[in-house]
Amino acid sequence: MIEKIIKEVINSDIRNTAINNEVSEQEIQTMLKQKGEELKKEKPVGLRKLGIDEIALEKGKKNYCAVLVNIETRELLGILEKRSKEELMKYLKEWGEDVLLGIEEVSIDMWKPSKTVAEELMPQAEIVVDRFHLMKRLNEELDKVRKRVKREMEVAFKKAKGKKRRQEFKNKLEAIKKSKYVLLKNQENLEGEEGEKLEIVLQEYPELRRAYRLKEKLRNIFNTCDNWTDGLLRITNWMRRATSYLPESCGTITRWLGEIIAYFDNGTTQGVVKGINNKLKLIKRRGYGFRNFNNFVLRCDLSFSLAS
Repeated sequence: MIEKIIKEVINSDIRNTAINNEVSEQEIQTMLKQKGEELKKEKPVGLRKLGIDEIALEKGKKNYCAVLVNIETRELLGILEKRSKEELMKYLKEWGEDVLLGIEEVSIDMWKPSKTVAEELMPQAEIVVDRFHLMKRLNEELDKVRKRVKREMEVAFKKAKGKKRRQEFKNKLEAIKKSKYVLLKNQENLEGEEGEKLEIVLQEYPELRRAYRLKEKLRNIFNTCDNWTDGLLRITNWMRRATSYLPESCGTITRWLGEIIAYFDNGTTQGVVKGINNKLKLIKRRGYGFRNFNNFVLRCDLSFSLAS
């Protein structure tokens, strides 16, 4: 009966669930609290691959909470209100050494405290930077290149003299207009006119063409390498060519090189973590009767533990 009511709350709200089951809202709150306390006492079992990521509590603001996930079982292990080294250390220590020393891989974004915590509490574990976080940063730099060459062309257009010259610059500006997403999208996912638009942009802007092709080349390295030695060699060669066009990304790779090439050992990513994060965001938006962080965590824990 209690589990049935809790499942109903997850997909509805406290008030209507109380009415449907002829119980009080206070009784339901008590059921939820008791179940939540039971879940808190549970420690991860057989955890080998730990994913550490974040979600924003409020869109557009920098108040993030940390999310811990068992990558292999797709299990939500914990949500921390503050994404800080101290909070992460405290939470993980509660699992005990028997759990922490059984972890073989820790998948992280490029937030340095995550690496520090992993090194201190799980020294035996291999730390792996999520390849998709790296590609996100590279795409951000590619978009900076797009914006810069567009601004330069706008200036050139304003200064141009003569009808023919102005028309030439106008055509170039038309080519780069609305080009952001065709440049950032994976090449194989382009549809219809998107491919044609991309070819026009790359033909008109050589610098952008080189940066784009370097982006695709790095993606190909991640897609085709199956060992860290080959990955290291190919990424090192890639950086020699990319440093003039994507210096920020090359700097990021240099700082995180060991954790980046660790990907090639087992191909571990945070794809599972991102999927869970999307579910957490949906729960946050729905917020049926839960108005503070503790209640948000409670709903998340209940949703994942009783979803089946």
